[in-house]
Amino acid sequence: MSKKKLERFAAMREFPNVVQFMLADLYKAPLSLRGQWRQQHFKNTQPIVLELGCGKGEYTVGLARRFPEQNFIGLDIKGSRMFIGARQAIHENLTNAAFMRTRIDFVNALFGKHEVDEIWITFPDPQLEKPRKRLTSPSFLKRYVRLLKPGGTIHLKTDSIDLHDYTRKMLVEEGHEILACSNDIYNEMKDNEVLMNIQTGYEKRFLGEGKKITYIAFRLKPNAYEGAKDFVDAYLPAE
Repeated sequence: MSKKKLERFAAMREFPNVVQFMLADLYKAPLSLRGQWRQQHFKNTQPIVLELGCGKGEYTVGLARRFPEQNFIGLDIKGSRMFIGARQAIHENLTNAAFMRTRIDFVNALFGKHEVDEIWITFPDPQLEKPRKRLTSPSFLKRYVRLLKPGGTIHLKTDSIDLHDYTRKMLVEEGHEILACSNDIYNEMKDNEVLMNIQTGYEKRFLGEGKKITYIAFRLKPNAYEGAKDFVDAYLPAE
């Protein structure tokens, strides 16, 4: 591991806006903040917005700047990238922005039932060869339905036409509600300030390559995936 990465990991251990833990510990018990993010971390009662695969935290930080009346949490397994957003949030005193280094697979061990109000998925790996690993696949939607409040919105912003089309078709087949859908946001959604003006590093690169950026916003249907199980059910108390 490079010296730069080691220095960043060491610095993040001291950052008040970063939560880190050993993944193996989640097999023993849920995260202590689970169900208590507002009270214990943010010290307020504001809505929680989750960014999955936050990378350098451009959306977590950008949204926190624009919406101080909400709390934002960026999740990613790449700590060296996350360091950039976490440091920026500290420099700007964005106390409504937090970061967590972890795998998205374990998200239900990190948040309580209906604790999250909204989810952003920004430029994820489209997993073209592994559909079940796509962050908008039914296997992941089953995770989100537990932690997301009823009627909460999920946003997908991606350059991958394949992922966009897959998600749209799957949502229709599964009976979920599509709120907005565009194959080219920079031509079709110019009035959306958030989509236009918060850009990730990947997005800037893709735009430079002439790629179109797509977007879908949707809600999961009521009682979707009721009774769905995942590994956390082995130890989580009944809710």
